[in-house]
Parts: sequence; structure tokens; C-alpha cells
Amino acid sequence: MIEHLHNIVQNHAVFISASILIIAYIFIALEKIPKVTIALLGAVVTILFGLVSQSKSVNGILNPDYFINFVDFNVIFLLVSMMIIVSIAARSGMFNWIANELLKLTKGHPKLVLFTLGIFTAVTSAFLDNVTTVILIMPVTFFIAEQLEINPVPFLITEIFASNIGGTATLIGDPPNIIIGSAAGLSFMDFVRELTGVVSLILVVVAVLMMFIFRKSLVADAEKMKAVANLDNSKTITDFSLMIRSAVILVLVILGFVLHDVTHIETCVTAMFGASVLLLFEKPKDILCDVEWNTIFFFIGLFIIIGGLDASGGIALMAKWILNITQGSQNAASMLILWASGLISGVIDNIPYTATMTPMLLEIQKAMGADYTYPLWWCLSLGACLGGNMTIIGAAANVIVSETSAHKGYPISFMGFLKYGVVTMLISLLISSLYIWFRFLN
Repeated sequence: MIEHLHNIVQNHAVFISASILIIAYIFIALEKIPKVTIALLGAVVTILFGLVSQSKSVNGILNPDYFINFVDFNVIFLLVSMMIIVSIAARSGMFNWIANELLKLTKGHPKLVLFTLGIFTAVTSAFLDNVTTVILIMPVTFFIAEQLEINPVPFLITEIFASNIGGTATLIGDPPNIIIGSAAGLSFMDFVRELTGVVSLILVVVAVLMMFIFRKSLVADAEKMKAVANLDNSKTITDFSLMIRSAVILVLVILGFVLHDVTHIETCVTAMFGASVLLLFEKPKDILCDVEWNTIFFFIGLFIIIGGLDASGGIALMAKWILNITQGSQNAASMLILWASGLISGVIDNIPYTATMTPMLLEIQKAMGADYTYPLWWCLSLGACLGGNMTIIGAAANVIVSETSAHKGYPISFMGFLKYGVVTMLISLLISSLYIWFRFLN
């Protein structure tokens, strides 16, 4: 019986592994069961079906299909380490202090406040994960809106867009970029060179667009504006020595990312070193509670599910399909991946989508070469990260902001967000298309 089942799985491995992935996608999109549970359950089924191996070695020879081999620990350790660094740094109050200082420069003018919050959110998201960024900026936003006696929703929607746009600019800004960088061997400076410029342009265009769209809501009394301009920021820093320590480590870690091409030290190792140094002064048990372990184990489970599709040859078939439909045209493949990534990532979580696409691009790279595939990596990054702005469920930061806003008495409906999200996404992808065309394809 077991032997018969084994033969069925081996003969239909592509179909079975693809079915597991699709079913996992459906349940992730439905959000009825925690996505980490779905990912781990899918991983167990993948292993039990024999799509990936439970054995580390066979007859003394390392087994390439061992399920652990499909887990990208560069991604895992980089995420955990950055979560630790950010958790410790945030406890000092340094991020709120910076936000308040920037807001004081606006003199309380609502339009300038919106623009400043957007820029600050984007810049912060380039170095911290999007979820952490919006969690840090939301209390400031509600406070400012309360002082100005205006609706905080325009600020919150702008911050959602800015967090996803800003996270696109660097290797560590958004989980899809971490996955892409690890798979493609792209460094921190590669992302800065290729994406920071176009992302900055998209950010300014979107911020100005939001100022125009919400212009009628961004009106406040002169006295209220004066109160914001004179914010007392003297007590925001709660632990000065912790702030200095955290700032130094954060700067050194980012410097380590920048110098990767010189030192050849992996970004995850640099981040682990920074996190370890900060933990010397903290109680690890308290800090590790702040790590988003749901996200970490979601990644691990997802890597194993996709590993099953890879080991079965399904990823290779997907790569061949892309090359066939585009007839080997680099231009067509680039635009297809950019726009498909944007549209799909607006509907489903961009993390599983990116994790599925990266091995497919590696297969295309094997067939067509690194030069052919190079722009495709940037198309995947831009599409997956920017597409998250389309709907309120397009990225984790969107969901957290909407839930917090509703709890505060300012609900953001799916359709209400969609009318701004679709416009933002289309403008972002249009600018990205022009950039990709003139930078790589023309």
C-alpha cells in the first residue's frame, strides 16, 4: 500500500506539489486560519508525501533533496537579527523623537505634516521592516491628528503607501527583497544603485498626489497648528544610553551592508553580530518575545512547500512556460513579470509570491544566462513590493494600520482603500516600467 502510494506521488509529483502550494495560497488569501499554521501544515504534507526528503544523506552522500536544504537561512537569520535590533532600539524612544522633530519643522500645516510623515515612513521602511515602521509611526499620527482635530485616515493611508514604497528601496526594507537578494546574490549596494533612485521618484509623486487628493480634509485651525509646531520633545527619549548604543550598532550594521562588496561578509552575519552585541546589555528573554516568530516560521514552512515544487521539476516547467510565452524576449519577460507581480501581490501576500518566483527566475537564469535575467530580478522586486499598495490586504503593514485605525474609531474600508490603492499602484508600476525600459532594455 505504502509502496503504491509512493509510486503515485513520484509519477504525479509536479501536480501534487503544485496542488499543495495552490491550496496553501487559497487558505492564506481567505485568512480563516493563521498563515503560519497553513505554511507549517503544508510543509509537513510535502515531507510526508516524499516530495522532499527527510534524510540528510543517502549511503553517506549528502542528499540534495533534504528538506532543510530548501530553507534559506540567510533570509531567516537576517529577519530575526533585524527584528532584535529594531526592538531594542525602539525601547529608547529614538524613532518617535526623530518623527516629532520632523513634524515640528512643518509648523503644524496639515499638508506638510502628511508629506513629512510619508517621507519619514518611507525612509524608515528602507532600513526597518514595514510592520515595525507603521507601528512606530501610528501613535505619533493619532496624536497629531488629535491635536489638529482632523481625520487621521489621510495620514494613515499615505503612511501605508510610503512604507511599501520605501521598503522597495533597499535589500532589508521588505521581506521580498531579502528573498530576492539571497537567491540572486544581490548585495545591499546593488539595491541602492538600481532601485533607490526610481523609488524616490515614485515616493515624491505619490506623496504629492495624496496631498492633492486629500486637500479638502487637510485643513486645521491656526491655534491647533501652533500647538503641533511647539511639541515638547524633551521627554521622548526614555533611555539615553540605550539610544546611543542602539544608534551606533544600527549605523555600523548598515555600514556593514554597504561594504558587503568589499568585506564579502553576508548581510545576515553582519545583522547577527549587531543583534548579539545589543543583547549583551539586555535580557534576551524579554527581547526575543518581540520577534515576530509567526513570520519566521511562516517563511520556513513556505520554503519547504516551494522546495517540493522545485524538487519535482515544477519550477523548471514554469520557467519554460515564461520563456515560451514571451518567445525568449527579454523585454516581454520583464514587463510580464513586473505587471503580473504587481497585480498578484495586490491580492495575495507578496512574501509567498516572491518565494515562489525566485526559484523560477533561477531556472530562467540557467537557460538564458545572468545578463538576460538581471533586469527580471528588479522587475520582481518592484512589482511584488509596490503591488502591495493595491488593496488593504496587499501587505502586512496595510492590515495592521487598518485594524488599528478601526480600533481607534476610524475604519478604513476595503473599497475605500481600493480607489486610492489602484491609482497608486498603477502610477508606481508605470514609472517602474519606464525606468526598467530605459535602464535595462532600451
